[in-house]
Amino acid sequence: MNIGFDGKRAANNLTGLGNYSRSLIAHMATYFPQNQYFIYTAKVKSHKQVQSFLDLPGIILKLAETSVLGIKAAFLWRSYGIVKQLKRDRIDIYHGLSQELPFGIPDLRSGESKPANEIRYLVTIHDLIYLRFPEYYPIVDRLIYTFKARHACKHADGIIAISENTKKDLVQLLNVPADRIKVIYQSCDDAFKKALPLAFKEEVKAKYGLPDKFLLNVGTIEPRKNLKLIVQALALLPADTTLVVIGRPHPAYAEVVKQEIERLNLSSRILFLKDVSFSDLPAIYQMAHVFVYPSFYEGFGIPILEALYSGVPVVAATGSCLEEAGGPESLYVEPNDHKQLADALNLVLSDQDRRFLMIEKGLQFAKRFDQARISAELESYYKEILSGS
Repeated sequence: MNIGFDGKRAANNLTGLGNYSRSLIAHMATYFPQNQYFIYTAKVKSHKQVQSFLDLPGIILKLAETSVLGIKAAFLWRSYGIVKQLKRDRIDIYHGLSQELPFGIPDLRSGESKPANEIRYLVTIHDLIYLRFPEYYPIVDRLIYTFKARHACKHADGIIAISENTKKDLVQLLNVPADRIKVIYQSCDDAFKKALPLAFKEEVKAKYGLPDKFLLNVGTIEPRKNLKLIVQALALLPADTTLVVIGRPHPAYAEVVKQEIERLNLSSRILFLKDVSFSDLPAIYQMAHVFVYPSFYEGFGIPILEALYSGVPVVAATGSCLEEAGGPESLYVEPNDHKQLADALNLVLSDQDRRFLMIEKGLQFAKRFDQARISAELESYYKEILSGS
């Protein structure tokens, strides 16, 4: 198969959807080298993380060739001009990896079957948080995101949801028929699946000034991620417990968190790390005592998988999909109850047998998100979509 991908994130973003896109495509190229994988993007970020991905065998970079009405704006090409380019490249399946597909493709509501040589379109939907929690998003952003997701789901030959929770949201919030949605989970980067040498971890520990024993939280510092709750719970934990936070701050919420830290006199017990290199992140995970992630809502929860593969017990929140990512042996609390969170963390910190059980069972559970298994599911779904079944 010739498989095309919306490569905007894969070729430019170094976190989040960029990591997801590169990992998915790279593993497909590894496990199914008989296909060709075309990366469509208007530009490419100059970074070794991106370049090493584009240099992989079977991956073909395709830059924008045409303008739309004489305008070479990237968003216009990505939304309109790309369709002609896909046809010229004889693409069999085009996969929109981030909740959108180009305009100008057939509307599947007509009920007409596609010709055998017609391009099939597939879209991955990560979450509908902007509909579940509209207060977190400006109204213009909500309208744009909703419009793009509706269009993609209406025109796609196949829809991938990254969790059962996201599938449920698609059915409830966008009225997408359940039988049009395939749940294919994500995995995390392979770097988190390898035990690192003690000497390297000691280097990382010294580099960032990490304490001997710490809780870890990784994620954007914004209201939905709920860092304030962890700060409130920290006040109820032993005085020698430190919280390490890694994430890009949203200024307004970061100020709210700062005020709560000062109110509880916890400044000496919280360490915010900036500019953490991706190569150092797995070592930080592997040195953490507990990973804590009480987010109000997620599409899946990749940081939880990163923690499980790193051999770190997880305490997360109920209410979305985090139980799907963390499995039955992780602990879950209400995202508005800091005392319940403190109780769960105290249990893991004080009960070594429980902690070791969580680590062992967590590693076993994480194996169901093995990249080989996920890639095989995706390859099978591509063939199913291509056959029209």
